[in-house]
Amino acid sequence: MTRNHRFRLLLILAIVLGFCPLSRAQQTGDNFHWTGKLAANQLLQIKNINGPIDAEGIQGDTIDVSAVKGGPDRDQVRIEVVQTGDGVTICAVYPGGSCSGDGGSHEHGNIKAHVDFTVRLPRNLRFSATSVNGHVKAEDMGRAVKLITVNGGIDASSSAWVAATSVNGSIKISMGSSDWDGKLKIATVNGSVTLTMPTDFSAEVRFSSVNGSLNTDFPLTVEGRGFGFGPKRIHGTIGKGGRELEVSTVNGSLQINKGKAAL
Repeated sequence: MTRNHRFRLLLILAIVLGFCPLSRAQQTGDNFHWTGKLAANQLLQIKNINGPIDAEGIQGDTIDVSAVKGGPDRDQVRIEVVQTGDGVTICAVYPGGSCSGDGGSHEHGNIKAHVDFTVRLPRNLRFSATSVNGHVKAEDMGRAVKLITVNGGIDASSSAWVAATSVNGSIKISMGSSDWDGKLKIATVNGSVTLTMPTDFSAEVRFSSVNGSLNTDFPLTVEGRGFGFGPKRIHGTIGKGGRELEVSTVNGSLQINKGKAAL
């Protein structure tokens, strides 16, 4: 092999390694462990069916994901890691499902198994987490966060912004920035929503509820129906307005607290 050929081979290898995350997965019995690295602002996504997801932002550049399977049918559930165009997705996959889909159809509710995820990820990464039956938590994040659960509450804090959806559970979020584009949606059916926003928060706020009220530490110029009996639809402006914040709940209230200055 000539020097030029050797140089080209090394150059191609360096390019390939530069685009592929360095990762390692281990599976021992009911315990799963994965570590890896992603470029700044890429996405780590966790998909679960039954069980909580507990995530925390950390210093450094290495992602650490642990999962523990439980229940009498736990052997029918597998953990998959899939590299996507903008990051990595890790799923608890039930029979008939796949990590590229929903992780397992809801038709498999007769399978008695759960997976508990613990996630530690660098603060320069975006994060997304979904669990059908389980509490979802993402604390001390540094980039945009999206959280979804059906039966379970949501707790999150980020120096950026957070989108969240639940059906049966309350939502508590602390945001360090409100620089999202367009509209940010936060919704639950049975539960209240508590938001802590930076002191310079400005947005057009739209709130809807059947059995609930809106309370805020920020001055709010209100348009819409917010008093009396029946469904409430409140449209108001905080600060200079601009971007939209849409919050909805059927049985619950909205509390907007004033937090720290934007980071």
